[in-house]
Amino acid sequence: MTAVLDRAELEQSPLSDLHLLANELGVDGFRRLRKADLIDAIVAKQSGEPVADADDIEVEAEAEVEVEVEADVEAAPVAEDESPKPRRGRRGGRGRGRSRSEDGATDEDAGDEDTPAPRSAPKEDQVVEGVVELLANGSGFIRLAPPEPTDDDVYISAAQVKRCELVSGDRIGGPVRAARRSERFPSLVRVDTINGRPADEVAEGTRFEDLPAAFPAERFELGSEDPTVKAIEWLTPFGKGSRVVIAGPARSGKSEALRRLTAALSGLEGLELSVVLAGVRPEEIAEWKSGPVEPVAALSFASSSDALTQVVEQAIEQGRRVAARGGDAVVFIDSLEQLPLGAARRALAAARNIVDGGSLTVVAVAPAPVGGETTVVALDPTLVALGRYPALDLAGSGVLRPELLVGDAGAEAIAKARLESLPG
Repeated sequence: MTAVLDRAELEQSPLSDLHLLANELGVDGFRRLRKADLIDAIVAKQSGEPVADADDIEVEAEAEVEVEVEADVEAAPVAEDESPKPRRGRRGGRGRGRSRSEDGATDEDAGDEDTPAPRSAPKEDQVVEGVVELLANGSGFIRLAPPEPTDDDVYISAAQVKRCELVSGDRIGGPVRAARRSERFPSLVRVDTINGRPADEVAEGTRFEDLPAAFPAERFELGSEDPTVKAIEWLTPFGKGSRVVIAGPARSGKSEALRRLTAALSGLEGLELSVVLAGVRPEEIAEWKSGPVEPVAALSFASSSDALTQVVEQAIEQGRRVAARGGDAVVFIDSLEQLPLGAARRALAAARNIVDGGSLTVVAVAPAPVGGETTVVALDPTLVALGRYPALDLAGSGVLRPELLVGDAGAEAIAKARLESLPG
């Protein structure tokens, strides 16, 4: 199997990244190796070849090495009951894990403190295959009996997830090393295959930005009896790959409309749904968490613009990966208001309907359109104040190329309704 990283890529990597990779591969005494020797050892390990004997290199005591490794390299999580549970609105097993933290193992997990269990030596004699489930912190697990977690599930480091651009639902395979003294789970040494293809071939695929895109042509059939959702579905339709902004001033009902759309889409099969709360009221966070799709990130309006931008970009990146692999992802953002304009536009611009491929749909809340939308849902605060629903401002709303979503007759009906809504 060809290594995922070749020698040229390794030579350009900083020493800290090489140490991380060497630790994952189980290279003995890697911290005492010169960079050239370290690269030789990594290439050999990735290729399954024997590694040169490093006995002639003075190596720190094992206890000291363990302390260093645990200080700067992710350890497998300790407690199985912390593993994420499947969540609604996921695409055929492509669900995201719920937010949780990961800690290194404690002495209690390794056995009695006075007589600790011996640390297992890194091994590559076992190859596993299973389904990826990602965690909120970027790492994940190979679920061997999805969707339920088991004690034999294999930990995937965040570095491997990022390097191979893994998404929840990918079926991957590769060699595994046994859990070390302070770890609960075995760890993946390297990713050999992704969805039946060699990992290096997948990694060399076309960049997401270069994938050909087409205007949305497959409308989401929401099938809801909610008056606001029905009005949006027929008067401001959107579909796979749409860039949607629900616009209106404060107290116009934007967040409530977004929640209702999320509930409607959660009932559709084959979609990977993600909700990001970026700058909302604390009370709204509680309301969202009790809904059908739990947010992958939730920050109040007290958070910095950098923090808000980061959580939005992480959710968008995950959606891009799903779309690039042929899946259909929808990211809901509440809201774009406190993001820098450039960040808001980048998040919205990521949505696209990939030709002969997957799609990423972004539905966001903002005081006004930010530019580049394919669907704008404008809300009228006066109608909301009077309790008149649906509270759509048809004159301020609009759909780009509606005939692709609802046909020529549907597009004519939308144009007529907008005309009739104009004063005079």
